[in-house]
Amino acid sequence: MSLSPAHPVTPGLDGAPLASRLGVFGGAFDPPHLAHLALVETAIAQLRLDQVRILPTGQAWHKPRQLSAGEHRLAMTRLAFAHVPQVVVDDREIRRTGPSYTVDTLHEMQAQHPQAQLFLLIGDDQRRSLASWHQIGEIDRIAIICAAGRDVAVPAWDENSNRSPSLASLSDTLQARIRHLDMPLMPHSATDIRVLAATDQSLAGLVSPEVERYIHEHHLYRPH
Repeated sequence: MSLSPAHPVTPGLDGAPLASRLGVFGGAFDPPHLAHLALVETAIAQLRLDQVRILPTGQAWHKPRQLSAGEHRLAMTRLAFAHVPQVVVDDREIRRTGPSYTVDTLHEMQAQHPQAQLFLLIGDDQRRSLASWHQIGEIDRIAIICAAGRDVAVPAWDENSNRSPSLASLSDTLQARIRHLDMPLMPHSATDIRVLAATDQSLAGLVSPEVERYIHEHHLYRPH
């Protein structure tokens, strides 16, 4: 699916086109899968985005496991979104030292694109953990938060468990401000994809052919 930009764009302070409606989509992308692509294409169409910055995370403070090497995740992300003209794959979080926080990236985007409206794109799993995000109030101030899937009730956080705080922990005001993208939830799981890849099984229908080829050629997710 190829979409034309909603507005003409000019160079920004970082040398990339300056967008008036700029989407920001971060994640581990370990690997990037077809649900990620569907979310971005839906956001471009429904929010009339000029550009979407895709940012593979660097040091993921919230991940209990070691991520694949940044060079591999960056390469797969570029392959996954190569055909979407509005997408710019941005490596700043991989290059950043120390914990990688979304709020820092948004501050940088705001400085580089001072006239742009920022739209933070998140998946349903990210939506459910928003209350645990670093400086979530500041994130909400800088960008419009746009979540995949329809708004659904989520269980309250059990402080005696090890689960992250759920959306129920957010203020009513912030919950009400979240914009929901009109798209079905897709049951794609990077965890499941890694399990299949570990035994050299087909990933058809889960990732793009280019990403699948990259995973198999580089023997990613295989047990050591």
